[in-house]
Amino acid sequence: MSQQPGHSAPHGQHSSHRRVRTVRTVRPGQAREQDDRHDGIDTDNLETGSFPAIRADQKPQTGTKRGLSRAGLSEIFSGVLIALLCAGLGFGFVVQQRSVQSNYSALSENELVRLLDETNRQITQLESQRTTLSRQLTSIQKSADKQRQIQRVAKKNEEASGILSGRLPAQGKGVRVTITGKKHINAATLFNLIEELRNAGAEVIQFNSVRVVTSTYIVDIPTGVSCDGTALKQPYTFLAIGDPDALANAISIAGGVGSTLRVQYDAKVSVQKKDKIVISATAPVHAYSYATPVREDQ
Repeated sequence: MSQQPGHSAPHGQHSSHRRVRTVRTVRPGQAREQDDRHDGIDTDNLETGSFPAIRADQKPQTGTKRGLSRAGLSEIFSGVLIALLCAGLGFGFVVQQRSVQSNYSALSENELVRLLDETNRQITQLESQRTTLSRQLTSIQKSADKQRQIQRVAKKNEEASGILSGRLPAQGKGVRVTITGKKHINAATLFNLIEELRNAGAEVIQFNSVRVVTSTYIVDIPTGVSCDGTALKQPYTFLAIGDPDALANAISIAGGVGSTLRVQYDAKVSVQKKDKIVISATAPVHAYSYATPVREDQ
């Protein structure tokens, strides 16, 4: 080693610490190998003693650059499968169309005319069957509607006749008439009250626990009166369904049955108008020995 000319040692340092330069002889082949090995890496800094540094633009290789991922393979496989299916369907459609065209092209003109006539005849038969079925459906619907209408009318008539005959309970607006007194009220006066209610438009009447019908009768008995065989005594209660105003006026009118009950029998007569009167009493079905209904075919 020799001291470099032109450079003196710093003040306070020994000459043994002076910077030296090592000169090596390198063959051309070794130089290329070293350049390739140290490409992108800084050489050792002999002055600072730092380690080699890797450049920022150099990145380590990852596994994704060595091969395709599973997701990529799956997408490729699905695309190939869909393409094959579409190609198969298209090929089948083309073959079918060519087969049909070849079948028709092989027929003669007379055969085509016969085929057309046969098709038209089948269409005509189908249209005729459709018309027949439509007529049958319309007939069935009309019959069903007529039958339902008959059933509705029969049910309505049955309800009306059941109310009039007293077989069915009834409800509606009307009046409640209550008569109380100490004197005996004869049957004729009570029957007159029923008649006044009927004349005023009462549709259904109940006398105490007895349903009043066309055959109802009232007779005097020692304890009071008997209505259709049922003994009744005061207080007497009449329930009537109809126009409340008309029924109340029929009882309360001056000189009417209400006045008779008050004057002759010293009875208290109460007339109450109600929006809802419920008549639950029913009359037994009367068996007719001689009368029969008239049929339309007779």
